[in-house]
Formats: sequence, C-alpha cells, structure tokens
Amino acid sequence: MDSRPGYDRKLLNILRTAASVFAEKGYSRASIRDISGATGVSLSGLYYYFGSKEELLYLIQDHCFATLLTRLEEDLEGVADPECRLRIFVRNHLHFFVANMEEMKVLSHEAEVLTGDFRSRILDKKRAYAGALAGILSELREPEGGTGSEAVENALPPRGEGATLRTTTFVLFGMMNWIYTWYDPERDLPVEELEQTILHLFLHGVLTPPAPDGEVRLPETSRMGRSSIWRGG
Repeated sequence: MDSRPGYDRKLLNILRTAASVFAEKGYSRASIRDISGATGVSLSGLYYYFGSKEELLYLIQDHCFATLLTRLEEDLEGVADPECRLRIFVRNHLHFFVANMEEMKVLSHEAEVLTGDFRSRILDKKRAYAGALAGILSELREPEGGTGSEAVENALPPRGEGATLRTTTFVLFGMMNWIYTWYDPERDLPVEELEQTILHLFLHGVLTPPAPDGEVRLPETSRMGRSSIWRGG
C-alpha cells in the first residue's frame, strides 16, 4: 500500500466515482467490476492504484478526513475566539459534506467495514478530528482552559466532566452528519442558513429565537467556495 501513487487527478476521479457506486449499491454489493464500468478504467488500471476493494474504501475515507483536517487547520490559524472557532468548524464541516453528500453517506454507512491497518489509520484521523471539535467546545465553556480533547480521543472517563464533553461533541456531530438523509439544497435552507440554524439550536436551543443580527462574521480566511474535495485550489 505504501508504494501506491499519490492522489493524482485520475485517482481522485476513481475515488469520486467509487464513492457514488458505494453510496448507491452499498459497499458489500458493489464490485470492482462495477467501479471499472462506472469509471471507464480497466481492472488492471484500477489495481495500479489499490490492491483490493477494502483499500479503495480506505482511500476514499482517508482522502475525506485528510482534506477536512487540513482545511480546518488552515482556517483556524490565527483565530482565538472560541465561538468563532466553533462557527468555522461547523461551516467547514457542513459545506464540505453538502458538496460531497455521497462521500458522507459512505463514511456514515461503511464506518465499521475497514479492518487492520486501514481501520487504525482512519480511526487516528477520526480521533484527531473529533478531538479538534472537543477542544473548541472545551475552550468555549472554559476560556481559561478546560478538559481538552483527551476525553474524546480516549473515550474516557465514563462519568463526569469528560463524559459530558464527549456527549456534547458527538451530539453536535449527530446534528451535522445525518443531513444527507434529508437535506436537499433545492428545497431546504441554503447551506449558509442551515449552518446558522444548527449553530443556534446547539448553542441556544429551540425555545430561544435567533436574533435578527445574530450572525457572527468569520475571518476572511474561512473559505466557503472551496468545498468539493475533487477540485484543487
């Protein structure tokens, strides 16, 4: 696996198309021949990039989480205010997955498929991503320092403050991650309003009406237009 090519344009096209096939058929029912037919790449051409269907699924997940982590790190650089950092996190997450709904479905439905080293590598990236959100939430609740992200990374302790932070972190992920089951940009709120709605519900609850001018402006470094993982720039 370590000798495989990098994420060149052809591989990115394969991953995008494979994610679409997996989202439609499910990982277990989709075959490499299905991927070959959908991409127009021969079986030997596909196996130049990966050695198995499981490695293909790994590459899709690895590219998604690596892209999320890289963009988040770039956009949070130099931003100190915890609420602004939270809004950047939510904006990046939602814009990313609204632009890549099939990948979101694959990541959600096929989360337990990977085994061995593939599974370990993806879990490391998931822990880093969840830990980033937990750290922001800890800063938001305790600006002078808090419990940090260790409770999420290690899934400990089972009770008390760390467990509350863990619960809060994954409640927010739950609000964001399942939008692929219902969200339609053509009939529902624009993604910018979806972002504001989720943030308001998470921070203030359904019984507190949003203020007309309640939006917090994000720094210019937060890139709304660079959501698709398949386009450069």
